[in-house]
Amino acid sequence: MAGFTHPEFLVETGWLDQHAGDAVVLDCTTHLIPDPKITYVVKPGRQDFEKGHIPGAQFCDVSRDVSDTSQKLNFMRQKPADFAAAMRRFGIGNDTKVVTYSTANPWWATRVWWLLRSFGHDNAAVLNGGWQKWVAEGRPVETGPGTARPAGDFVVREERDLMVGKDQVKAAIGDAGVCTLNALLASQHTGTGGNSYGRPGRIAGSVNLPAAQLLDPATNTFLPPDELRQRLGAVGALDRPVIAYCGGGIAASADAFVLTMLGHTDVRIYDASLSEWAKDESLPMEVG
Repeated sequence: MAGFTHPEFLVETGWLDQHAGDAVVLDCTTHLIPDPKITYVVKPGRQDFEKGHIPGAQFCDVSRDVSDTSQKLNFMRQKPADFAAAMRRFGIGNDTKVVTYSTANPWWATRVWWLLRSFGHDNAAVLNGGWQKWVAEGRPVETGPGTARPAGDFVVREERDLMVGKDQVKAAIGDAGVCTLNALLASQHTGTGGNSYGRPGRIAGSVNLPAAQLLDPATNTFLPPDELRQRLGAVGALDRPVIAYCGGGIAASADAFVLTMLGHTDVRIYDASLSEWAKDESLPMEVG
């Protein structure tokens, strides 16, 4: 952890194995099943959870429990009162330690972490290596639907300006003082492959650091701080305000999470991302 300004936002499997009773653990697993007609189908990972999860964990359906289901777009941030109600259902209070993880890509865990942070809760961390590392180490596993906790008393005491809309993204185009950072795969950034959210390509002027390139593929853990700093510095994301985006504000949360751990204090996520931008012909995109 040496080299992170905020190492407290990442916990190791060994720590959680010893302190699981001291935290509310949320399994945030979600799968996006490609569908050419509508880009993807959202499949909550409840089935994965019931086959095996960290003992004491609860399943958090990111698409419903912590997203505004009244919106046409998937995964949009909720109103503060709705988010607070969801946290209370998980047994979370304002002083509760929360640990998030996923059996799929870790950005589902970083998304929920980012939401907690945006609503003023700093006592949250992501499990480094997630479910993959936990199982690889032979740590205890629980099956079944999980056990609900007594209701918590979470209230939103502070709402932070950590999300932006399309107008702020549009205003940043051509502004050398802002880094608009795409967390999707390189093929999606160039418009040559992968899921398209409407028009292929990227927001005009944006740079690319795929969320997957923040991880060690052998362990699913985040890369060492020096290597993360080098990769983010190479695209100009360390010394300017950052607007991170992807397809729907999920993978972008991994880039935003790492930047925050490295001490960057001006990082925001374009919540609707390309799910909105790529469908609006008036908004500029680039390919190549």
